[in-house]
Amino acid sequence: MKTENEGRAGLLYGIGAYGMWGLVPLFWPLLKPAGAIEILAHRMVWSLVFVGLALLALRRWGWIRELARSPRKLGLITLAATVITVNWGLYIWSVNTGHVVEASLGYFINPLVTIALGVLVLQERLRPAQWAAVGIGFAAVLVLAIGYGQPPWISLVLAFSFALYGLVKKKVNIGGLESLAAETAVQFLPALAYLVWLGGRGTLAFGAHGAGHTALLVATGLVTAVPLVCFGAAAIRVPLSTLGLLQYLAPTFQFLLGILYFHEAMPPERWAGFSLVWLALTILTWDALRTNRRSRAAIAAATAGAAEARGTTETETPGTAGTPGPVGTAPTAGR
Repeated sequence: MKTENEGRAGLLYGIGAYGMWGLVPLFWPLLKPAGAIEILAHRMVWSLVFVGLALLALRRWGWIRELARSPRKLGLITLAATVITVNWGLYIWSVNTGHVVEASLGYFINPLVTIALGVLVLQERLRPAQWAAVGIGFAAVLVLAIGYGQPPWISLVLAFSFALYGLVKKKVNIGGLESLAAETAVQFLPALAYLVWLGGRGTLAFGAHGAGHTALLVATGLVTAVPLVCFGAAAIRVPLSTLGLLQYLAPTFQFLLGILYFHEAMPPERWAGFSLVWLALTILTWDALRTNRRSRAAIAAATAGAAEARGTTETETPGTAGTPGPVGTAPTAGR
């Protein structure tokens, strides 16, 4: 019962995390007339404040000493902070300038770009279905480029920056909350300096448009931290395959908001490009679920075989105390 409740809670946490990420395009326009770069700077500053408070409450500080002793990890954290700065900034700008649909495409094709980076950087080998998905994704980008008259650069930069961010975080290998704290610590001083510079010029939006607007700018930290906390809670409670399916909620919500709420245009060539991307993701998801099912079946068969071999060995071997024999070697062979 406890495992079932944990799984249900994990699913709700996952839906909450990806749901919030999917609905965030409704939030950024509320911060106007602040520009995209000022919003980005506030997000960096206030994220560190809220994440720091969360870590203080959880008393999770031991990782700082370990991180400080590793120049390689510090360099990777700095790279991650730089890449996510590009991703955050471009996404905020995209939403506030009427490119929500194109931004959603970036997160739809992100899994395909992640796979491509795995091949190019980590020398991973792809299964035929994965090759097919990547090929269809490439065709989708070509269709969209022809339709736009130029490559869908917003989608591509968002997809590649987030895929690269994931690759760097994989190499750093520290918790999500801790990683965000380290990254925003790197971002904090440049972001604060930019806000001070805006204040010196008299163009800082913070505090100039009422208490409500100021509170919304402060809330950029919560908008960043809360979904991440929910994601972390989901990741330890549900299988990776479930999280893989839930990740499509965010760009789906963004896409629907772009069409139904922001009323962005969807000419035929854009529908064609998106349809190809969705086909590629369908193939990718089907292949991942099939592979996961086969892996579970293989593990179950190996476990059953080991148990059967152990039972047979124990039945056939006399139970002589202090006499070493096949009983001690059977489990090893079954592992």
